[in-house]
Amino acid sequence: MIIDTHAHLNFNAYKDDSKEIVDKTLKNNIWMINVGSQYSTSKRAVEMAEKYPEGVYAAIGLHPIHLAEGIFKTKIDQEEIEFKTKDEIFDYDQYKELAKSKKVVAIGEIGMDYWYKPKTNIKLEEFKNKQKEVFLKQLELAKDLNLPVILHCRVAHNDMLQVLKEFNWPELKGTMHCFTGTWQEAQEYLKLGFYLGINGIVFKMDLEEVIEKAPLDKILLETDCPYLVPSQAGSQRNEPIYLEYIIKKIAEVKKLSVKEIEDATTANAKKLFGI
Repeated sequence: MIIDTHAHLNFNAYKDDSKEIVDKTLKNNIWMINVGSQYSTSKRAVEMAEKYPEGVYAAIGLHPIHLAEGIFKTKIDQEEIEFKTKDEIFDYDQYKELAKSKKVVAIGEIGMDYWYKPKTNIKLEEFKNKQKEVFLKQLELAKDLNLPVILHCRVAHNDMLQVLKEFNWPELKGTMHCFTGTWQEAQEYLKLGFYLGINGIVFKMDLEEVIEKAPLDKILLETDCPYLVPSQAGSQRNEPIYLEYIIKKIAEVKKLSVKEIEDATTANAKKLFGI
């Protein structure tokens, strides 16, 4: 068994066939955590997870991008993706109520993202401060519920590390989703006890030093589907079954067998998320 610790089968990309994809994934002996990026997708992740006795879990949280209203573009895949966001307010009690489900195993994805910059320095500082404020509230929610966190970070590692180091909860644990930082930055997160999430981004940028040097007991598998589809899959939409390409890449870099990677990362996911 292997575990996709960061999937988005709760997103609109799967609105017509999410059940078929989930069923196919489970038949291939792959478990998954569907991750919310705002209240609506968090709620959908929980609803999906509750339909299955095991193998399908949920994480709930408000992504920093959804703190601003606008149309954003990203080239994280072969095609440029355009999406519209609303300025969503983080409702602590609403998310806490959603977390009553036993299928909620983490708070995420949450964090800080400076990739999309407002046009003026004043607006930029306001956006950074707003992100930090909401991030801290969600860390408090994780502390309140004693849950791990799934962290998103782009162009904000210095500020994120500062927040994490200053946050007053020694038991804070979690994973750096889609880690794209340097080995030096990776070491800082590892010192704090965090895991590193490895996905199809490894086929788009050089992360071999991080993969090679990171302890195997601190690596998690993820797809971030529908995004970051490995080119070997020959598909326009990512799925949890394409974890096989990530596993082979990690095995190649670390000079270990596929089974060693599967066994270790599955044990890591079960330990962190209590599944």
